[in-house]
Amino acid sequence: MSEIRVRIAPSPSGYLHIGTARAALFNWLFARHHGGKFLLRIEDTDTQRSSDEMIEVILESLKWLGLDWDEEPVFQSRRLELYSRYVGGLLESGKAYRCWCAPDVLKEKQDEARQQKKNPKYDRHCFDLPESEKNRFLDSGQPAAIRIIMPEGVTAFHDIVVGEVSRDNSELDDFIIARSDGRAVYNLAVVVDDHEMGISHVIRGNDHISNTFKQIIIYRALGLEPPRFAHIPLILGKDRSKMSKRDGAAAVTDYGKLGYLKEAVVNFIALMGWSPGDNNEIMTADQMIEAFSLERINPSNAVFDPEKLTWMNGEYIRASDDNKLVDLVRPYLVEAGLTTHLWINSRWDWMLKFVRILKERCHLLTDFAEKGRFFFVDEFEYDPKGSAKYFRADVLPLIAAWIETLSSTGEYTASAIETGLRELAGKLEIKPATIIHPTRLALSGETAGPPLFDMMELLGREKCLKRLEEAVCVIEKE
Repeated sequence: MSEIRVRIAPSPSGYLHIGTARAALFNWLFARHHGGKFLLRIEDTDTQRSSDEMIEVILESLKWLGLDWDEEPVFQSRRLELYSRYVGGLLESGKAYRCWCAPDVLKEKQDEARQQKKNPKYDRHCFDLPESEKNRFLDSGQPAAIRIIMPEGVTAFHDIVVGEVSRDNSELDDFIIARSDGRAVYNLAVVVDDHEMGISHVIRGNDHISNTFKQIIIYRALGLEPPRFAHIPLILGKDRSKMSKRDGAAAVTDYGKLGYLKEAVVNFIALMGWSPGDNNEIMTADQMIEAFSLERINPSNAVFDPEKLTWMNGEYIRASDDNKLVDLVRPYLVEAGLTTHLWINSRWDWMLKFVRILKERCHLLTDFAEKGRFFFVDEFEYDPKGSAKYFRADVLPLIAAWIETLSSTGEYTASAIETGLRELAGKLEIKPATIIHPTRLALSGETAGPPLFDMMELLGREKCLKRLEEAVCVIEKE
């Protein structure tokens, strides 16, 4: 196999969403598996919709995902002269012709054809003009679009994912390859770029299959060999409809803001339509590279399951090194107004314990700020149901005895706290849970959370006693 060269070609008219990210990932994995090149092309010829800001967002999104490209990015806006040369070559070879038809006239003819339930194909009006008429238009400088001459027969290709695909050319018309202002249209520019960049495989969404027929016709008109094609399935929402921003069509970088690890996002989108051939779902980038093949892509549309993504993210959180996890969690704690970077840096060992006791209960990095808020602030509301259930008058003497025990405990560690509580429960002839539940509520405001004794050790003796005493005051008032 000759050198593998693949590309991703986003348009900077919007954010890099999950569908484009998956196409980029599949191209990247394919290139890395074969030791080939993964290239980046920015399709920015639509000057009204493209922006430098979106280009930067696209670049940052690919970097965040870890999809590094191998050569300098190609910008279509800098290749307009190149496209013009190719269009000129097609005109000279007689494979294309000029069309002077006004847009409103074309639209009127198309509408009329649709009303008659006919294919609204171009009628080759300008192709059939007498040479004298064509020369008159040329001499007058009348702007003209350029149309390809549709050959007779069938256009067919073997798609690595979909299989054999064909279409009768009679269904297509002499489509435009350059506008009247001289700008090349999408399909011509793509063919020129892919040829000039030496692209060996085009891996993209199957909504591009209709474009592929046109592009193959352009390749053949230019006397060029088309690359191999692999059209990957679309991604649908859980209800199998087109994805909305709520279930995955948002910018890729939004997942980082929502508390997802990039490794989890990459792992998740890799498995939307592709299978490594075993039941293993949690995979490193190196494992995906080793296992990846286009032949293992399922041609059926994939479904975006946000619950599975969240589950997978939780698995990555639990598998993360605690030092790395502190670094990942810190911006969310700071953004929530719970602490500062300086405070975290000066209490690193404390932070390691913090993530260690919370990570089993967190699926998102934002969960650490939400579920661990009580570690940083003293003022919080008590869960109403928990308060009604556990803050009863009959627990007051138990909490008083518990405060006394905690005050006199020598070593304030999780094991010493647990021993003290169980000894107290035995002395009072009650179940340990009778003290555990109101204690948890008093210390965190919640009825569930991380292991109580680890939590108490991390909070410290002084803070625990203060919150238990405040709970006593609340119970007495109520």
